[in-house]
Amino acid sequence: MKVVIIGATGATGKELLELLIANPEVTEIIALVRKPLTVKETKLQEVVVDFDRIADWDYDLSADVAFSCMGTTLKAAGSKEAQYKVDYTYQYEFARIAKAKQIPAFILISATSANPYATIFYSRIKGELEQAVEKLNFENYIVFRPGPLIRSNSDRGGEKISISIISFLNKLGFLRKMAPLPVKELAKLMIRYAKNPPPGHTILESEIILDEIKKAD
Repeated sequence: MKVVIIGATGATGKELLELLIANPEVTEIIALVRKPLTVKETKLQEVVVDFDRIADWDYDLSADVAFSCMGTTLKAAGSKEAQYKVDYTYQYEFARIAKAKQIPAFILISATSANPYATIFYSRIKGELEQAVEKLNFENYIVFRPGPLIRSNSDRGGEKISISIISFLNKLGFLRKMAPLPVKELAKLMIRYAKNPPPGHTILESEIILDEIKKAD
């Protein structure tokens, strides 16, 4: 299986990249990055891309599946405009290129709150991206909408607080459908779906993701 990925330096993308490298069924990995990776492997090919000009980018890209793992916060981005670039523009242009290169499967990490009509900016971006990529008509389009993600060495203070609160409520029997999920477990499930992608458009809500992971244990 040949794969192409963006967002390989993020929390989930980094775990995904490590698992792809370790997987003997994956023969080639193309990582589109803004700066060189520290990981060096024979089956990993990194391509440094100016994502602000990715619409003009042309590369002899061939793969069985494309993974889009980008994501940021308003605080990290610095402005809504900058966040929109990362959470919508860069990823949509990547999807458009993947479609043009006839890559059959596209796997996107979205959010449980994704809604193109949401009043919350983050939720609306995620929903708009999902909707726009759907219109590209991939043979296999898989959207993961995880709940809170447990990231190692996370510097997202608000995220840590929300995970602590939800974890406490889980122990009391509440919000079980929103149980925090380690990014490594999400990455494992993404690879499972990449190997045998269902036809058409598939959305995996947080509850389904958690159930699928439990079945694999």
